[in-house]
Amino acid sequence: MTRRDFLYSSSAALFQTSRPPNIVLFLADDQRWDTLGCAGNSIIQTPAIDRLASGGTLFRNAFVTTAICAVSRASIFSGQHERTHGISDFAKPFTPTQFANTYPAQLRAAGYRTGFIGKWGVGNVLPENEFDYFRGFPGQGAYIVRDGGNESHLTNVMADQSVEFISSEDRGQPFCLSVSFKAPHAQDEATRQYVFDPALRELYKDSTIPIPETAADQYYRELPQPLRDSEGHRRWGWRFATPAAYQDAVKGYYRLITGIDKAVAQIRKALEARSVAENTVIIYTSDNGYFLGERGLADKWYMFEESIRVPLIIHDARLPAAQRGKQRNEMALNIDIAPTLLNLAGISVPSSMQGQSLLPLVRGEKTSWRDEWYYSHLFEHPQIPKSEGIRTDGWKYFRFLEINPKAEYLYDLRSDPLEKQNLISARGQSTRVKSMRESCDSWSKRLQRPA
Repeated sequence: MTRRDFLYSSSAALFQTSRPPNIVLFLADDQRWDTLGCAGNSIIQTPAIDRLASGGTLFRNAFVTTAICAVSRASIFSGQHERTHGISDFAKPFTPTQFANTYPAQLRAAGYRTGFIGKWGVGNVLPENEFDYFRGFPGQGAYIVRDGGNESHLTNVMADQSVEFISSEDRGQPFCLSVSFKAPHAQDEATRQYVFDPALRELYKDSTIPIPETAADQYYRELPQPLRDSEGHRRWGWRFATPAAYQDAVKGYYRLITGIDKAVAQIRKALEARSVAENTVIIYTSDNGYFLGERGLADKWYMFEESIRVPLIIHDARLPAAQRGKQRNEMALNIDIAPTLLNLAGISVPSSMQGQSLLPLVRGEKTSWRDEWYYSHLFEHPQIPKSEGIRTDGWKYFRFLEINPKAEYLYDLRSDPLEKQNLISARGQSTRVKSMRESCDSWSKRLQRPA
């Protein structure tokens, strides 16, 4: 029996459904974990995404292993750490062998109809022939899509393309649709940084966004000089340097996220209209977090929580009612997405994947889980210092690799969740620092891609 035959006939699919589930993966760009109503944000309006959480599983501690779009997306596709897949810039694509072991290639080889819409983000070659339906674009893209004399917002165009894919699905074949939004990424170097749908202009007009506690100047001054002079602080100057600029920028950022929410609602309606919603698993996440002025920074890159922590929701309509609306506190990673999708489809996870399937947690099963994980950011940029570190449930250690004098951080996340007090030289912490340094060294060597 071939893998394709097995996929259509196996009774091993989740919850003994008659056929493997359809899969829709929503990937936001630069959306931090706390910018959803279901995550406790009382200002932002995300009712459709909140409904995914109320009917599914919300992971409260989800992270990326590298906080920059190209590298994180490579990790999401491959289930591998940056040091293993070796993609640390915007130009390098997967090799053919690497791509063959990504979740879309594995699903397609096993009989899934695959679609990709939006920002590809991995390398300078678009894999148009590797999907059954491909509407990806290179680079950062633009929010305003012009067609003749008409203008549309990119998020709305992507929603329409998603509906087109779903409406043309073959009822005898499961599908996997990856929707890779540009939103809420800023339009870098542009006068207007957050180009939202004009229909949302009045949204949040009367709201006041709280300024983060760690946006105070003292936390910027505590950074090493290379971070005070970094690209992150330069972009802070574009977006958050004054109270008025902060309100304008964050409201634009929120409007872009609400635009995603409207797209999610439209796509879910298309699934229902096609009568496939009850056998479709929906995953919502982001490629990295985002600084909203904390420490005088914008964007991402560094291992502070704002940069590495992302939303993650898995909505499986086949779950028993008692398992819906749950929250999990285990540390989930972007490298877990690929093995989770293959596990959903009943496909063996390649040994090359370093993440773990999240399905046991979604099902509420007892399972052993990670108690620490490794972070790296090796992108070459004169104003973005390279870094690596280790995070556990309660502690975080990270270091900058090319800053002199040495710049290291240790935080007690339980007593100091805002990471205000660096304990790297604190009395009584020398043993912990030594242990976490050694663990970081070990992870770095173990994950290194063979020459």
